[in-house]
Amino acid sequence: SIPFIFLSGPFRGEYYAYNICIRLLGYYISNLHTSSQACAKEHFKMLVLGGGSGGIAMSARMKRRFGADNVAVVEPAETHYYQPIWTLVGAGAKTLASSGRPTASVVPSGVKWVKSRVQEINPGSNTVITDDGKEISYEYLIVALGIQLHYEKIKGLPEAFDHPNIGSNYSIQTVEKTWIALQNFKEGNAVFTFPNTPVKCAGAPQKIMYLADSYLRKTGKREKAKIIYNTSLPVLFGVKKYADVLWEIVRSRNIQVNHRQNLIEVRADQREAVFENLDNPGETNVVQYELLHVTPPMGPIQVIKSSSLADEAGWLNVDKESLQHKNYPNVFGIGDCTNLPTAKTAAAVAAQTAILDRTISKVLKNQKPDRKYDGYTSCPLVTSYSTVVLAEFDYTGQPLETFPVNQGKESRIMYHMKADLMPHIYWQGLLKGFWGGPGPYRKLLHLGMK
Repeated sequence: SIPFIFLSGPFRGEYYAYNICIRLLGYYISNLHTSSQACAKEHFKMLVLGGGSGGIAMSARMKRRFGADNVAVVEPAETHYYQPIWTLVGAGAKTLASSGRPTASVVPSGVKWVKSRVQEINPGSNTVITDDGKEISYEYLIVALGIQLHYEKIKGLPEAFDHPNIGSNYSIQTVEKTWIALQNFKEGNAVFTFPNTPVKCAGAPQKIMYLADSYLRKTGKREKAKIIYNTSLPVLFGVKKYADVLWEIVRSRNIQVNHRQNLIEVRADQREAVFENLDNPGETNVVQYELLHVTPPMGPIQVIKSSSLADEAGWLNVDKESLQHKNYPNVFGIGDCTNLPTAKTAAAVAAQTAILDRTISKVLKNQKPDRKYDGYTSCPLVTSYSTVVLAEFDYTGQPLETFPVNQGKESRIMYHMKADLMPHIYWQGLLKGFWGGPGPYRKLLHLGMK
């Protein structure tokens, strides 16, 4: 603070004006300093957008490549979840608490955690603006922002989740509602849906259906239940080898599969689900339900969609082999937010981390990326509380299996791998940047052959 100078006599008016001027000058300087601080940029050699599986795994790898002080990850959530286990949470086989850990515990030590939401990406100026007005500049950018759930695109949702007979394994707010609905089931239709959009973990909508079938058999309610799978797709599963075994399971368990049926409305008060026939526009079908599991429509994240990083559909526009952006060579992408033509799974992310790490190492040396992502992805299709069909395939939809056995059948060992081993590999391997998928082990187990 600047003190007044008191003076009496004929010059006191001049000194009063002097004091006012001095104080105004001090106020201006103080605010100028505050404003300059507000406008100051943070700068990082590597900035990672998103603290999901891809973002945290790449943060760990980039810490080793650039040093912790040169890496930052932008993520608003306080808790990081291992979402693949939510299939088992919705069926009562695992707890929701077991799927989450504090974000602070998974962000690599020394890496700056910017606890904000990404508001704007400006690749032309190499800057990102967060929702709290912070501007961050970067030399290199990894975009790992995931996929957006759109429950609101189904009329009657999300408010219908306040009713006890409806759940969804895709959301932290609704996954436990699936288990409640399953326990409350008495008799009638148990309906499971698949939307007319890309989704993450495309096998999950039917995994919970098989688990529900198993649960109802265990509790003696299966004879009074009609299990219905209404899918927008024209197939049960996209890879024929695994679709064939799933059809055998569906038929043996008396499950009704209806193709090209898309959920457009839920009337929770009447327990009615309204579907549109995608092969006959304008035709709708109303189904009564006692249990309804909703897989929501999904789409690209808005901040990507509204930036120059997006393709025409709104997904991050990356090269499918190197994961480098097609227009901005210092920008890279990983996971569900990208336009990679493969199934969006955590297994795909794991394989992508190894490729992307290699790509970035080459770019830093002004060399051409020399390792190519083949689209590897995996879907452990849970078919009961003790069996899994482990689907693994590539961009072409051809099986790309890790183990030297026929994975096109139900397996107890694969169930334990899904339920018990993979969570450990996720937390201790993938998120720490040490697990890049089973590629090297596949070659070893197959004696060097694909």
